[in-house]
Amino acid sequence: MAYETNENFARHFTAAGKDTPPRHLGTRYDRAGNFLNEPGNTFVSHIVDGSQSQKMLAEVREHLRDLPYADHFTFTPVSSLHKTLFQGVIEGRRGREYWPAALPANAAIPETTSWIDERLEGFSVKAPFRIKADMVTPLGVVVSGLTDADERVMREARDTLADRLGYRHPDHDDYTFHITLAYQLAWLPQEAEAVYLPALAAMKALLDTLPGGIELDVPAFCVFDDMEEFRPLREIG
Repeated sequence: MAYETNENFARHFTAAGKDTPPRHLGTRYDRAGNFLNEPGNTFVSHIVDGSQSQKMLAEVREHLRDLPYADHFTFTPVSSLHKTLFQGVIEGRRGREYWPAALPANAAIPETTSWIDERLEGFSVKAPFRIKADMVTPLGVVVSGLTDADERVMREARDTLADRLGYRHPDHDDYTFHITLAYQLAWLPQEAEAVYLPALAAMKALLDTLPGGIELDVPAFCVFDDMEEFRPLREIG
């Protein structure tokens, strides 16, 4: 998953060759950029509140908001910034590969949350993990383990959770870890590449100055009503 080249940037973010709107428009957020009710649960590590990492990510967020065509995006609150470790369930995505096999596909979100929470008894991520920025995109930051060992801890935790909970997303093995800063409301024009590519590279260089990578809280099983707040129910680290 790389956007450094014009071809890949165009494929992911511009109108070139596209006849459908951006993913999640109309379900996760509306055309005015308001986040819609879309309840669910998830496993995340929040960015440490008040940390240098949070301040720098907030700076990257502001740089994105200052770019031309920023009105083509809606931005998540700084307080919500997190890295997803493993996807839980979410209203509107109830296919078998996204849902615990032991539960009916029409089970209410609170019921699935309680069921998952019960199955986390005795589970914890084997070791703390650290992450680094690999790339900045118009939507946020692509990240990976700071070391190969950190990456293994995250991948092994995903495998264990998938086995415990009885579902495995199609992208389970090659899931791209990331920190979401924005969602796309409309495709960018082709000429946006000339401005965005160097600006995104500069933002990546800024994050590279963080000593020790991006600071994360202990991973937790969280619930949410929309993409603005993720409330921890249980720490798993």
